[in-house]
Amino acid sequence: MGVYHAGSRALQDRLGVRGLADHVGRSVGAGIKPVAAAFLELQPLLVLGAADPADCAVWASVITGTPGFVRATGAHRISVAGGPPPTDPLATALGTPGTPVGTIALDPRTRRRMRLNGRLRPTPRGFAVEADRVFSNCPKYLQRRESYETVPDRLPGAPRRGGELTAEQAGFVAAADTFFLATVHDGGADASHRGGNPGFVRVTSPRELSWRDYPGNSMFLTLGNLAADPRAGLVLLDWTTGRTLQLTGEARTEFAADGERTVRFTVSATLDTPSALPLRWSAPEYSPANPGTDR
Repeated sequence: MGVYHAGSRALQDRLGVRGLADHVGRSVGAGIKPVAAAFLELQPLLVLGAADPADCAVWASVITGTPGFVRATGAHRISVAGGPPPTDPLATALGTPGTPVGTIALDPRTRRRMRLNGRLRPTPRGFAVEADRVFSNCPKYLQRRESYETVPDRLPGAPRRGGELTAEQAGFVAAADTFFLATVHDGGADASHRGGNPGFVRVTSPRELSWRDYPGNSMFLTLGNLAADPRAGLVLLDWTTGRTLQLTGEARTEFAADGERTVRFTVSATLDTPSALPLRWSAPEYSPANPGTDR
């Protein structure tokens, strides 16, 4: 599988960055380097993106574990102990061999992140992913959180499903400084990170939210996926309580005359789970790359 498909290439050409994208794309490979393997084994959190085989809706999800629960078990494979609860929309996908999945391992303490996309294989302890693409991202727009604590014997709250955002959920989204975005394309899936100062995500109605697409690495993997397939999933975390808010729907990118890009996401279903995760993180130090942050 090549680094770029037609959707990404179309955006690169539209914005005149194909040459830069080709240069950045040389860092993408299928192998997991020793430094990447060492990074993975230190992480307590992994983000997943995939389509639910039952209804083809795309969701993003977060799973956690004691560092070492994610590890490289080969030059082109990661193994994960555990998985999401049965109530998670991706629980079925993770039990279906061959399902395309995107993953992102993110360390707020060091503002480092690593993405690995590939295909799932269920295992007795959880699942494995056979890698198609492995690469790291720069720390842009990633908020630093210096430490975390694990709550022992935590019991998640009852998941609340809906078809649109409640007023309280809209406020939660509008106050977020981070979310994770799952997208798909023909034969593949991807999970990416979006960050900014609180307010960078705008809720325009109970079924629509938007965010400005900040300048990045010019690869346009996520927007390229959306150009080819508008299905998308978001997950937002409450870093202090472990709450997760998962959204699925469709997204489209709008281009202004001045070149600014805005992504508009239409919600079709929500899943809100109190205390879903056992991690409790310290307060954020906002990225100096965030628009509006004093340097």
